[in-house]
Amino acid sequence: MNAVQILTLTMLLAAGGGAQLFKSGKCPDPAVQYNFDPYLGKWFEIQKLPSAFQKGQCATSDYILQSPGVVRVFNRELDDGTVRSAFGTVEVKDPAEPAKLEVTFSDVILLRGSYWLLSTDYDSYALVYSCKSYGLFHVELAWILSRQPTLPKDITEYLLSILSSIGVSVDKMVSTVQDDNLRPGW
Repeated sequence: MNAVQILTLTMLLAAGGGAQLFKSGKCPDPAVQYNFDPYLGKWFEIQKLPSAFQKGQCATSDYILQSPGVVRVFNRELDDGTVRSAFGTVEVKDPAEPAKLEVTFSDVILLRGSYWLLSTDYDSYALVYSCKSYGLFHVELAWILSRQPTLPKDITEYLLSILSSIGVSVDKMVSTVQDDNLRPGW
């Protein structure tokens, strides 16, 4: 590793990146949802790869069309009894590949990253993948989302198989508790 890569890795770890999954090599380039249209409305997080910025339970996302190719996102989660929320924007970067999106969150600090829709049926599930290359290594994030607080096991296994096929360590995925008794009225 050169000095810049070592410094980058050190800064990421110091900033809480220790929860992220670092893998050697560059990001994969998986196939994304064909004929993608924005998937709007409310989605429940079912599983995710661990991240430094998303540690709570009862996580939901609401997607609202802002303008053609631009969707506003409102994320909420319950973290140690406190509701944490984040507002962001999801944008199509290339109309030829509308499922390869970029998400930006700027509530506290500017967070920007890839947000690729690998698979969705729009009515029950969505599979989102994000990856950032840092020279000799990359950091991946993934989310399995559902329109309901639960998702049938066969669909979850199908979505995990997609992630596995591109080299994601699906054994690192963690389930998100979705308990109406914990969720304070949202």
